[in-house]
Amino acid sequence: MKMKHKFMKKILLTIVAALPLLAAAQARIAIVDSKAVFDVMPAKAAAEAQLKAVTDAYQAELDKLRADFDSKFADYQASADDASTPATIKERRMQEVMEGDKKIQAFEKAAKADITARRDSLMAPIEKAIKDAIKAVGDEGEYDLVLDTATTPVAYAGSSVVDLTAAVMAKLGL
Repeated sequence: MKMKHKFMKKILLTIVAALPLLAAAQARIAIVDSKAVFDVMPAKAAAEAQLKAVTDAYQAELDKLRADFDSKFADYQASADDASTPATIKERRMQEVMEGDKKIQAFEKAAKADITARRDSLMAPIEKAIKDAIKAVGDEGEYDLVLDTATTPVAYAGSSVVDLTAAVMAKLGL
């Protein structure tokens, strides 16, 4: 029992002696604000201009579809209120209104999907460049962990945490 007690004391003393060494070998942590970097990227403005042009083209086409729908709906309402209009004409106009509504819904869905796909394809290279720059700056500074404050909420960053945002911008030539 006495030998076991001595052995436990040695282990405890070894752990206590090693604690300062463990504290000195703390992980190097840095933060970066990728949104701030993204906002000053020249390619972002070009991508947004392309997206605006596509969005405007879709909006113009949607406006035409809605104008056509409104016209057909007005024709349908006029014929529905007119007792002298034959039932087959009323049904055809009602069918045209329903088809017009389906066209608008299908067009809106396709337009949203296309705009989203274009946004993703235009922004992906910009996001990759930022990610690569963050990794390069992190590797150069020998950081163990780089947190992105744009995607990861950081409640507190002490004085030992380094903000790499400016270094990432410099790496990208901004």
